[in-house]
Amino acid sequence: MKAKVISVAEDLFMRLGVRSITMDEVARTLSMSKKTLYQCFENKDQLVSATMIAHIGREEDAFKRIHEASGNAIEEIHGLAEIMRKNLGQLNPSALFDIQRFHSHAWETFLDFKDKCIQGHTADNIVRGVNEGYYRPEIDANIMARLRVEQVSLMFKPSVFSSADFDFKQVQLQVLDHFIHGLLTDKGRELYEQFHQESSPLSQK
Repeated sequence: MKAKVISVAEDLFMRLGVRSITMDEVARTLSMSKKTLYQCFENKDQLVSATMIAHIGREEDAFKRIHEASGNAIEEIHGLAEIMRKNLGQLNPSALFDIQRFHSHAWETFLDFKDKCIQGHTADNIVRGVNEGYYRPEIDANIMARLRVEQVSLMFKPSVFSSADFDFKQVQLQVLDHFIHGLLTDKGRELYEQFHQESSPLSQK
């Protein structure tokens, strides 16, 4: 029952934002009484934390699968870009901002994921790419990985990229593409463009 509640709540939060979705709305979507819902989760804050943990768990599994299946750093980072493209197609830009403002425990969980998983995978990918000759050898993996993590956070700030002026998905994908091109050697750029032409995140709106 809890897994079903988490799945439905996550879908609502991602599509419509977190603040706008009440426990009443979750219960109605599930065709469930509020009493039953509150037996699963004591309050909305607990539910938001549970959905964040579930989402992060899937992301970590996906990162691991892509790393293990990729033949090189370019294939790996292209796979990660595809995951990002898919997730952004389902995400309301306000969702993460709502969590930051109103659900501190879930936000701390996200920050931990961002620092340990996203930054860690990015740094490992950069080291791999440098060793394979696809990324520039003078790049400091830790500095660039930290930069990438902060880019992700920055793009969720409505004061920087407001929904009235920017398409959220295209902002994320344009910045990611810019970041990747800053890493590449000529050899890496040639291989990346092969993947890019076959399945370009920037061309999929």
